[in-house]
Amino acid sequence: MMKESYVINGIIMADEITTPEMILQKQISLFPWWVILLWGILALIIGLMFLSYPGITTVLLITILGAFWFVGGIFTLASLAADKSQMGWKIFLGVLDIIIGVIILAQPLWSTVILITFFVIFVGFWACIQGFIHLFHAFSAKDWGTALIGIVSVIFGILLLVFPLISAALLPFVAGIFALVAGFSAIAVSFTVKKASAGPAA
Repeated sequence: MMKESYVINGIIMADEITTPEMILQKQISLFPWWVILLWGILALIIGLMFLSYPGITTVLLITILGAFWFVGGIFTLASLAADKSQMGWKIFLGVLDIIIGVIILAQPLWSTVILITFFVIFVGFWACIQGFIHLFHAFSAKDWGTALIGIVSVIFGILLLVFPLISAALLPFVAGIFALVAGFSAIAVSFTVKKASAGPAA
């Protein structure tokens, strides 16, 4: 149980006591339970598709992403008719989105391989950087737990960089597992939110 406060003319005013039930009620007002349920079901479907048809599903999602970029680029350029602010930046982004979208739509298979491999390489570099940062802090603070995290991060990053194509091939399966976990979690949360929104039984 805690108190909320707000400032009026530089004076901190105490609000009414906020309970965990009130916090949950605020969260319920943001996301209805059926929206969370639909999101969970969609995540389950995507997860099953990734695990059952990893190649086709990945290419399909990249193609949809390409179509999204293409349409987004057209709308960005069209918006200049109504708002010419930051024209140069909008033209650059709009043309870039259209070019990338056309390339993906024209060559969806190769675009998928290139984008997934680029993503794996990016994650590999990021994991190495984070690992070295953890190692630096670990040796400074003599924290062996942080050092272990750093070593694991560096090894993980090196593996991604040395075997980018294999990592890219395994990525759909990892994404599928994460989607299934997220889907089941969202469905469980949706029923919890539904029960809380219904209030106590009479």
